[in-house]
Amino acid sequence: MQPRDLSAHAVYRAGGPSPRAIEAIGAAASEVHVYPKSAHTDLVAAIAAEWELAPAQVWLANGGDGALDYLARALLDPGDRVLVPEPGFAYYGMSARYHHGEVRSYSLRAEDGFAQDAERVLDAADGERIVYLTSPHNPTGTTVDLADIERIAEGTDEDTLVVVDEAYGEFAETQSAIRLIEGRDGWDAREDVAVLRTFSKAYGLAGLRLGYAIVPDPWADAYARVNTPFAANTVACRAGLAALDDREHVERTVESAVWAREYLDSELDARTHGSSGNFVLVDVGDATAVAEAAQRRGVIVRDCTSFGLPDCIRVSCGTRAETERAVAVLNEVLVG
Repeated sequence: MQPRDLSAHAVYRAGGPSPRAIEAIGAAASEVHVYPKSAHTDLVAAIAAEWELAPAQVWLANGGDGALDYLARALLDPGDRVLVPEPGFAYYGMSARYHHGEVRSYSLRAEDGFAQDAERVLDAADGERIVYLTSPHNPTGTTVDLADIERIAEGTDEDTLVVVDEAYGEFAETQSAIRLIEGRDGWDAREDVAVLRTFSKAYGLAGLRLGYAIVPDPWADAYARVNTPFAANTVACRAGLAALDDREHVERTVESAVWAREYLDSELDARTHGSSGNFVLVDVGDATAVAEAAQRRGVIVRDCTSFGLPDCIRVSCGTRAETERAVAVLNEVLVG
């Protein structure tokens, strides 16, 4: 028995890993019987050097989700509240609830271009222990200016931590909020901002589950009290080291995503929202119908109904051939 002819269907592929990372994964196979203490230490030191930080400020974790859990574990007492964007990454709220916290939200509205500004967040803030920002935001692709992050940090309570999720940060032209933690380039150093980063997106290592938080130095030692032993495995750490060292691969990945964003914006017969991520949000009317019709033609896009955006799909940036194929199929679906 054989499936029908699928030769004309495009296959979804996430951004690929660095060849150096692939080589490191193979080389690390012989080390998997040993706990990853040295690999963990080496990767933390490399990340710290990359950002000009003290190693203790790097909270290595099992993916970005794990870093969110560590921050929640370090900060939340039962009943403490967090403030999350809506639409937004569901795990912010999930992690808070797992740690017996309560969740409130602030709205990002299409009519305002899904802008993430200080006024919007501060109008909603009411003594939360953690306020989450996402820059670039998923699924809209908007970013938060450092000036707005600073204003949010200054305008929230003294015991509020502003967590800036920069999982897609490599694809954006905006500066990292790590500058606010360290007080660089004219910014005052802050003890109430933390930044989340990951190897899942631009580095193409999503399957290895490797992420980290950057925290202010005065309370960095809390990591030893909240993390699980050996928070990331040996193979992931060795691959992360290799990927971090392969700057050319990341540059090519970002260049490819920028080209695809521009192509989607100019060639799709639908309204697109400006994005700084490796995806584009598109208004299509009936997201479920369009996503299902595109999938029948072999192109997978994200139905954003689950984000509370039933009129929108999110289209990932692929290779040139994949992106051109996706646009052709989507334009056919939209006409039909």
